[in-house]
Amino acid sequence: MGLSHQEVEELQEIARQLRIDIVEMLAKAGSGHTGGSMSMVEILVALYFRHMRHRPHEPCWPDRDRLVLSKGHGAPALYAVLARAGYFPREELSRLRVLGSILQGHPDMAKTPGIDFSSGSIGQGLSAACGMALAARLDKKDLRVYSVLGDGDMQEGQTWEAAMAAAHYGLGNLSAIVDYNRVQSDGPVEEVMEISPLAAKWQAFGWRMMEIDGHNLADVSDALEWTSGKAESPSVVIAHTIKGKGLSFAEGKASYHGVAPSKAELEQARKELAPKRERVVR
Repeated sequence: MGLSHQEVEELQEIARQLRIDIVEMLAKAGSGHTGGSMSMVEILVALYFRHMRHRPHEPCWPDRDRLVLSKGHGAPALYAVLARAGYFPREELSRLRVLGSILQGHPDMAKTPGIDFSSGSIGQGLSAACGMALAARLDKKDLRVYSVLGDGDMQEGQTWEAAMAAAHYGLGNLSAIVDYNRVQSDGPVEEVMEISPLAAKWQAFGWRMMEIDGHNLADVSDALEWTSGKAESPSVVIAHTIKGKGLSFAEGKASYHGVAPSKAELEQARKELAPKRERVVR
């Protein structure tokens, strides 16, 4: 069942607020990954505020759906979502990358409520997600495992070994979402290590596949609804996104892969991400 116009607007507002949270926490920390955090906001919003079964007040609820953020450098986006969902106070966001903080530079399941897998080393997330999906089936648990991957994950052999295993074992309870923004730390993906034709690769490995606009919340939600249907094969959603989405100074730029906004850029971001009415008044 698709989202109503009002539901889309509500999720869009959450996404707008989360982008502000992300740039503010990164600017305060003075380090972190801006581009890849901003490109995956709609994906996480649709997951946590529409599709995933989870309990912020009970992070270790055994029957919860699982989320493996394979592109662990996008942790600021996940932290902002978890805080907004109620896993921990939003004030904690100001302590990103602070020594002793629960918010490390990459996800740490031993420190942060709501984190299901400690990630950061590119290419490992889908393997962990496969293990979780297989374990859920062996335990006869009706839960879904989601893994969000980036371009760098697509360049790692381990990802494709996991993809092959998932299809072999018929892990219909596994959904992969590729944040396909086509830009990585060293430049455009096509120059560093081309990964296209991406859709054909996933299909050749035996996965059900859908391609969408990763910033269109109605499309993202519909795709996630499609992946949650009963199937004998794992599902992948290739979400076409923009690195640094929402920030005019960062969109599509590799230079903002691992660089935090400056004070001046933070102020510019606040203006660009302000509600539409407020922007008109200014």
